[in-house]
Amino acid sequence: MTVTLEEEEEVGDLFNTRERSDYRGSSGEPQQHHDADEAEKSLSRSELLKKHQQRLTGKKSYCKSTSVLKIHQRVLTGEKAHHCFDCGKSYSRADALKVHLRIHTGEKPFGCDQCGKSFTESCSLKSHQRTHTGEKPYVCDQCGKSFTQPDSLIVHQRIHTGEKPYSCYQCGKSFTTSSHLIVHQRTHTGEKPYGCDECGKKFTASNSLIVHQRIHTGEKPYSCSQCGKSFTQPDSLIVHQRIHTGEKPYSCYQCGKSCTTSSHLIVHQRTHTGEKAFSCDQCGKSFGTSSHLIVHRRTHTGEKSYCCGQCGKSFGQSGHLTVHQRRHTGEKPYSCGQCGKSFGQSGHLTVHQRTHTGEKPYSCGQCGKSFSTSGYLTVHQRTHTGGQTL
Repeated sequence: MTVTLEEEEEVGDLFNTRERSDYRGSSGEPQQHHDADEAEKSLSRSELLKKHQQRLTGKKSYCKSTSVLKIHQRVLTGEKAHHCFDCGKSYSRADALKVHLRIHTGEKPFGCDQCGKSFTESCSLKSHQRTHTGEKPYVCDQCGKSFTQPDSLIVHQRIHTGEKPYSCYQCGKSFTTSSHLIVHQRTHTGEKPYGCDECGKKFTASNSLIVHQRIHTGEKPYSCSQCGKSFTQPDSLIVHQRIHTGEKPYSCYQCGKSCTTSSHLIVHQRTHTGEKAFSCDQCGKSFGTSSHLIVHRRTHTGEKSYCCGQCGKSFGQSGHLTVHQRRHTGEKPYSCGQCGKSFGQSGHLTVHQRTHTGEKPYSCGQCGKSFSTSGYLTVHQRTHTGGQTL
C-alpha cells in the first residue's frame, strides 16, 4: 500500500509526540497541567491516527456538521422525517419535500428565457434549454448516439447490453424502463387511467390517448417527404416510407418471404402453421387475423360502412374505399424502381415487377407450368379440367 509524504509526516508527528511525552514523563521534573496536556496530546494523536486510517482504507468522513450527520443517518436508517400533508409522501431531506410541494402548488420558479416555459427544478430547466442549443453532452460509447439527459443515455445503452431490469411479478416479462413495466402491468389489472373527453374511450398509456385524440381533431403531424401523405403516428410514417424504398426488414425463416412490418410477418407465418385463431360465431369459418374476421362478418350483416364522398359507392373495407377513390383522383402512389411505371395498388406493382425479374410463383400441380399471377394459373388449370373451375 502506498503512503504519501504528507501521511508519513503526520504519522511521524504522531510518534514524535509520543516520544516527547515519554521523555518529559521520565525526567522526574514537576509538570504543570500534566493531565490536561496528556489529554490534549491523546486527543491529537487519536485524530491523526483516525485521519491516517481513513486515507489507508479509502474511507471519507462525510458528516462534517450535525445537520449533515442527521441527514446521512436517515439514509442509513431509512427514516423520512419530512412529510407532505397533501398526499402523505415522505422525504429524508427538507429541500426534497420543498421541490415535491410544487406539484401541489403548481409553482414553477425556473423559467426559460427563450420560450418562457417554466419548471419546478433548475435541473429540468437546464435539460430543457438543450432543446434550444442543440447540446447533447451524453454520448453512447458504442454507437456514438448523443442525448440531452443522462437518464436517456442509460436507457439507450440497454439496447446494446440487452439489460431489462424491470420485471413483471405476474408473468415474468421484463422491460428496459420502469414506465414500460407500469403500462404493461395494466394489462393484468385492466386499469385504463387515460380517458378521451370527447368519446369516453380509455387507454392504458397517455401516448395512446394522444394518438386517439387525433381521430377527433384530424391532426396528422407526420408527413412523407416524397409523396406528402400524412399520418397520426410516426410508426405509420416509417412503415409507409418502405413503399418508396422497397425495404422489407422482416423475413420468414421457412420460405424467405420478406414483409414490411412484423405484424405482416406473423400473419404470413400462419400460412405455414395453418393456425386460424379467429372464428366466425355464425358460420364457424376461421381466419388467421382478427381483421379478416371483422371483414367476413360484414358478409352476414351486409354492412358497408365506408362510403365514397364523390359517387356514393359503399365498401366493406377501408382499403377498398381507398383504392376506389384513386379512380377519381388519378393517384398512383406505387412506382416501379426499374422503369418508373406507376400503379394505384401495391399488388399491381408486385405483379408488374415480375416482368423484370421473371418470377413465376404460381405452379400447376398437374403439369408443372408456372405463372406470374394466380389468375393466370386458374385460367390454365381449366385446360386440364375441360373448362371447369377447380
